[in-house]
Amino acid sequence: MKGTFHVEECERYRGKLSVPVRRNHHDPTTADVPPGHVSRAFHVPLGDASDEVPKKSLETVVKSFTQAQVKINTVDRNTFQENINRYLRGTPDDAFTWFAGYRMQFFAEQGLAVDISDVWQQIGGDYTPAFKAASTGADGKQYFVPFTYYPWAVFYRKSLWREKGYEVPGTLDEFTALARKMKADGLIPIAFADKDGWPAMGTFDIVDMRANGYDFHISLMAGKESWADPRVKQVFETWRGLLEHHQTGANGRTWQEAAQSLQQKKTGMYLLGMFVAQQFPEDERDDLDFFAFPEINPQFGQDSVEAPVDGYMISAKAKNVDGAKQLLKHFAAASSQNIATGLDPGTLAASSKADTSGYSSLQKRGAELVSQAAHISQFLDRDTRPDFASTVMIPAFQRFIGEPDDIDALLKDIEAQKVNIFR
Repeated sequence: MKGTFHVEECERYRGKLSVPVRRNHHDPTTADVPPGHVSRAFHVPLGDASDEVPKKSLETVVKSFTQAQVKINTVDRNTFQENINRYLRGTPDDAFTWFAGYRMQFFAEQGLAVDISDVWQQIGGDYTPAFKAASTGADGKQYFVPFTYYPWAVFYRKSLWREKGYEVPGTLDEFTALARKMKADGLIPIAFADKDGWPAMGTFDIVDMRANGYDFHISLMAGKESWADPRVKQVFETWRGLLEHHQTGANGRTWQEAAQSLQQKKTGMYLLGMFVAQQFPEDERDDLDFFAFPEINPQFGQDSVEAPVDGYMISAKAKNVDGAKQLLKHFAAASSQNIATGLDPGTLAASSKADTSGYSSLQKRGAELVSQAAHISQFLDRDTRPDFASTVMIPAFQRFIGEPDDIDALLKDIEAQKVNIFR
């Protein structure tokens, strides 16, 4: 493989990777890597430097790509997402990690990503129709290769629950009663963090889908519903009722810190993605279990699950499209995804041909949860416009967490900003 091959990664891996970088890829003075090298910028959120699990997983997968040398650059997650539009229109890397569904389509429609339908002709048999649909733009062409995914659910430690005699709640009333019992037992019922801006989105998503159903939620994300709608207000009122059972000071806490409180048995449960397992020592991961968020409206029950899909795209301005396609094929390979899920207990393989026999009990439960869902959402910052998610919803949720009694004014502000963005 000849020529410079540079990849920007924006995957929802957690923590900080200490990996070799070519220098800041935003620096116009940065020299090109030598021919035959693959320069690969890996975007991760800067967080706790002890997050060795995703670091080792990615490095091992990359090492198995033998057609060229891959170099990894690390970019702050929030910075990357907030500047992705400008980045792709400027001097982007050849490939970058991004998200399936709406957020992939958003950039494909703007001509900022390469059509990789030819790649899908070779890898399509390894994916379900649902994964292909999540990789397809509005024009019917494919722009994305799925790599891993992970469901969101309410996680807890089995040993703590056995000790206290807790039972999995099936309804919101049972969930609230359980939280009160935990508080009486001296526990903080629900771990919670939103310092990075995105974790609270998961709470809103699942409460909205449980209360109003998947179709309404996706329509709201697409800007087709009003945020001043009484149904949306009910979601926030329900959430406000749960906040008294959450860890206080969430806007100043990282998800890693909240996960560690669950691991240390200081909190009773935590609504998060399966990557929460990254914060558990290997010998404690079998003690981690989860349940689907409880029913709120019997009409919808627990028919929806949030399961974000991470994968890869190629920049429209890529200098080495052929090289980028080769690496995307490598990440589509079941063998690559087997490596990733074997090293990272918080992920599941997107490929249908991946070997799941080595899955941990947690991974098997996660795959079962997703397979049984009638509807699968991606996540608020993936199911809606990126500018709306970052500039409107992140500050809105943090405002709500700090001032939960100001719902009417909050929703009025969100709706006004939504109208301006979804024109």
